[in-house]
Amino acid sequence: MEVWKAAGLDLKKIEVVWHKDHFDDGEYWKKVLLVAKHHTENRTKRALQIAGRGEETSHVAQLFYPSMQVADVFQLDVDICQLGLDQRKANMLAREVADKLKWKKPVALHHRMLLGLDGITSASASDEASIDAEINAKMSKSKPNSCIFVHDSAEEIKKKLGGAYCPAKIVQGNPILEYMKEIVFRAFNEVTIERPIKFGGTVTYTSYIELEVDFVAGKLHPMDLKNTAAIYLDKLIAPIRTHFEKDKTANKLYEEVKSFNITR
Repeated sequence: MEVWKAAGLDLKKIEVVWHKDHFDDGEYWKKVLLVAKHHTENRTKRALQIAGRGEETSHVAQLFYPSMQVADVFQLDVDICQLGLDQRKANMLAREVADKLKWKKPVALHHRMLLGLDGITSASASDEASIDAEINAKMSKSKPNSCIFVHDSAEEIKKKLGGAYCPAKIVQGNPILEYMKEIVFRAFNEVTIERPIKFGGTVTYTSYIELEVDFVAGKLHPMDLKNTAAIYLDKLIAPIRTHFEKDKTANKLYEEVKSFNITR
């Protein structure tokens, strides 16, 4: 909520749903068991793949996860499940179970995942394998160097982007181009790339497609693209970072989160 506030969201216009108000009761766990009774072990293992983990299930507790995700949908009584692509298999399971239990069938609406800085070098020709490959290549907080965090300094952003996957003239699987398209050009009407005259001089783009065309043609060097992306991402992140540095409540929360251990 502090991130939303720092990013300019008017909290008066949203309803915050607290976990304890919906899930700390017997009805939720009753739903979990009912869901579990209406699909097979193999079906739940297929749904587990949504978490982006390729390894085999190692603990029995993991098998409860899809049933709990599905029960969430019905406990909240949602009409639309608006989540990332990594949740699609659980949402499809919810729709299947709804038919069996005669419960309200939710609409599943999924948005794509931003690539991690490692990028993605290839994907299978099949749509399903391509989606799974994209999900596995998403930003992940358990891999800090693959992510840009809202509290990163300008120097950290530049360093992370400097080491990111960004092969010359290649668009597919290129996270820097993706951030320019999905983040920077959504926030700014134009982007200026400053460089010496001998390397083409300063150039200004008013649309992402113009930038992509020049990059594919080799007119825009990957390092110039990375440096520019770092500048514009920092412009967006700086107000949030400053909020967590100066606001006492936000700073206390940030220090607490920083103390948590990252596991993978």
